[in-house]
Amino acid sequence: MLLTLFAFLLALGLLVTFHELGHYWVARRAGVPIVRFSVGFGPILLRRHDRHGTEWALSAIPLGGYVKMLDEAPPGADEATRRAVFNAQPLARRAAVVAAGPAANLILAALIYAFLGLWGMQEPAAVLAAPPAGTPAAAAGVRDGDTLTAVGGEPVASWTQARWQLAEPLSLGGTVSLALTSPDGALREETLRLDPQSVTPDGPDPVRASGLVLRAPYPVAGELVPGGAAEQSGLRAGDRILAAGDLEHPSVEDFVRIIQAHPGQPLRLLVERQDVQVSLSVTPRPEAGEDGRPVGRIGALIQAERPEVLVRLGPLDSVWHGVRRTADMSLFTLRMMGRMVLGDVSWKNVTGPVTIAEYAGRTARLGLESYLGFLALISISIGVLNLLPIPMLDGGHLLFYLIEALRGGRPLSGHARDLGQRLGLGLVLGLMVLALFNDFSRLFSG
Repeated sequence: MLLTLFAFLLALGLLVTFHELGHYWVARRAGVPIVRFSVGFGPILLRRHDRHGTEWALSAIPLGGYVKMLDEAPPGADEATRRAVFNAQPLARRAAVVAAGPAANLILAALIYAFLGLWGMQEPAAVLAAPPAGTPAAAAGVRDGDTLTAVGGEPVASWTQARWQLAEPLSLGGTVSLALTSPDGALREETLRLDPQSVTPDGPDPVRASGLVLRAPYPVAGELVPGGAAEQSGLRAGDRILAAGDLEHPSVEDFVRIIQAHPGQPLRLLVERQDVQVSLSVTPRPEAGEDGRPVGRIGALIQAERPEVLVRLGPLDSVWHGVRRTADMSLFTLRMMGRMVLGDVSWKNVTGPVTIAEYAGRTARLGLESYLGFLALISISIGVLNLLPIPMLDGGHLLFYLIEALRGGRPLSGHARDLGQRLGLGLVLGLMVLALFNDFSRLFSG
C-alpha cells in the first residue's frame, strides 16, 4: 500500500512538474512575468523566490500544479510591464506558451522511451504456442513453436514489441500480416483476420482472445537432491527439458504431472545441455501422496525458464524509437477516444486516480523499466488529453486562439468565452465523475 501511494505521488509530481515547466520555460523565453510556479494545489507548505521575482511553491494537495503568469498589468505599471504581460503578447506567443505544457509531456515520453531503448531491456521472446481451435490465429495457420518476427510489416524483436504492434489492429479490426519462423527455420507469412473488439480493463486479454499465446516456459532442472533419482539418471542443474515420455515441449506443470504419474516406471527424458541434446532415462521413486496413493518423485527443483531477448538500440535508433513510439501511442490514444465516442469501445476504459495508482504500484514492484514505461504512457495520456479542444484544457485555449486568428485578430466576446468555459468545466467534471465511478466500481466489484 505504501509503495503504491509513493509510486503514484512520485509519478504525479514528476509528470505535472514537467508539464508546468513546459509552460514556464516558453513563457520565460517570451518575457512574460511569472508570479508563481506551484507543485500541488491548496495551502502552500514551502516557498522561495528567485531573482526574477517568481515564487516557487510546494502546496498541500499533490494532485496537480500550476504556473501563475501576470495576465494583466497592475495599476500604475510601467510601459515595459504592460507590454510583457501574457494577454499583451502576440497571438502566436500566447499559443506557444499554452501548447508548451502538453508538448513537454510528449517530449518526456519520447525521452523515456529513448532511454529504455538505449539502456536495453530483457523481454520475452515471441515464441508462440499452438493457438486454441476456433481462434483467428488458428485460422491463420499459426503453429506451435512459431517465432513471430514481424507484425504488419514492422519487425518485432520480442513479445512486448509484438503486442504493441498488435494493439491497433486488435482494437480496430481488419487484417494484419504476421511474419513467422518455424522451429526448423522456415520463413512464412500468414494473415490474421480480426473483428473489432470492445476493450474493457476487466475484460479478457484481446491478444490472448485472438489465439496468439506465448509458449509455456520450459522446465529447467534446478537444485538436485544428492543421490536422488534425477541425479542418478544423469540430469544436471541447468538442463532444459525438451521432452518427457511421449510429450514434447512440456510445461512445468505438465512435467511435474508426468513425473508424479510414473512412480517406479522408467521415463525417457530429452534435455538440452549447453546447446547439445542429451537423452536420459529417469525412474521416479514412489512416495505417498496426499491421498495415500504412490506418486513419483525425482528429487529435483524444477524451475520455469521463458526464452528472453535483450532489446538494445544505438543512440540514434533509440531517439527515433522514442519519437516514433510516442507518436504512435498518441495517435492510438486519439483513435481509441474516437471509438469511445462512437460507442465501439466501452466507457469503462475511462479511469481515474485510483486505477492509475494501482498501476503505479504494480509497475514499481516489477522494476525500474516497467515503472518508466508506465510514466511514459501516463505522460502521453496527459499530453493528448490536454490538447483536446475542450475549454478549461490547454486545447480549449488553443481553440479560442484559432478562432481569434480566423476572425482577423478579434478575440471572442467575454460572454462567448465564459459560456465556453462553463461548457468545458461541465464536460471535464463529467469525465472526472465517470473516471471515479469506474475506479470504485472496479474496486468494489473485486
